[in-house]
Amino acid sequence: MKILWLTWKDKEHPLAGGAEVVSSELGKRLVADGHEVLFVTGGFDGCAPETQIDGYKVVRVGGRVSAYWQTFRYVRKQLRDWPDLVIEEVNTVPYFSKFYLKKPRYLFFHMLSRKIWFHEMFFPLNFVGYVLEPFYLRLLRGDPVVTVSDSTRMDLAHQGFDRSDISIISEGIQISPVQNLTAVQKYTAPTLISLGSMRSMKRTLHQIEAFDIAKLSMPELKLKIAGASEGDYGKQVLQRIQQSPFASDIEYLGRVSQEQKRQLMQRGHVISVTSVKEGWGLIVTEAASQGTPAVVYNVDGLRDSVLHEHTGLITDEHPQHLARAIVHLLRDSSLYRQLQQNAYELSKHITFERSYRDFKETVLS
Repeated sequence: MKILWLTWKDKEHPLAGGAEVVSSELGKRLVADGHEVLFVTGGFDGCAPETQIDGYKVVRVGGRVSAYWQTFRYVRKQLRDWPDLVIEEVNTVPYFSKFYLKKPRYLFFHMLSRKIWFHEMFFPLNFVGYVLEPFYLRLLRGDPVVTVSDSTRMDLAHQGFDRSDISIISEGIQISPVQNLTAVQKYTAPTLISLGSMRSMKRTLHQIEAFDIAKLSMPELKLKIAGASEGDYGKQVLQRIQQSPFASDIEYLGRVSQEQKRQLMQRGHVISVTSVKEGWGLIVTEAASQGTPAVVYNVDGLRDSVLHEHTGLITDEHPQHLARAIVHLLRDSSLYRQLQQNAYELSKHITFERSYRDFKETVLS
């Protein structure tokens, strides 16, 4: 089949995250199965307008805001009759391809974005998006949907989508689980890790505040932060690190390689994730695969990837609650070993082979 995939980021985008990892892994496997796959995405500074990634072609048009209009123009001019199937990935803003491409399509939602508009978009677009999202979601009803968590399926059903039209596929992780937990060597001092790009919706500042609070009752605690710090929010995070009374025990590593990330996941004791919302929270499962349980906020996606008091701890959305859970987990060695083992075992079932099998059975059958 000729498959057109519409999404505003590809995996080489500076702001790429877990959603782009999933899309790329699925695209790669579609190509391996003999399909022709074309991603049309938004561009970024210094990007090539066209490239090949893992066997599929990527065409980049427009920027963060103009990508949707430029995609419409490009598709109408170049691809109107080309695809056999359209995958429209809805990441904050839909492409509304049903109105200009009369082809079979699936909508691919990782999560709904209403809670994120004021974190990720500037005024007045954030206000417009927040108000309009329920209305434009109504325009998307009727097309079949693929998503990655029950939280998102419930969100979509709440917006009027027919639950029978919504299929859930497994997530997957790129990193291979450690062979056994006994081989994992942790840092000498208890260490909290924070991984991922510093964006307002990720609430990295909450993690630093929680660390400062936890440090008062656990003086030996350390914090390691890895991730890109571009933009105003990233600058706020770096400034907050310097202002911390325990700045000497916080290490900012910047953007790290996959190997460095794997080592951090193995050697750290706990990963904290404080996003406003996630589709799933791949970083949680990746860390679990390396022997590190998570303490996360009680939000969509994270309550899917973490099973409270079984594979990790889920807290209310406040740094004090996060700090209390971190200290509790690190001080209770029996609980720590139990959650570490359970999280590790679960991670071995979250694979892209399973994800692609689910996707193929849903979309190509």
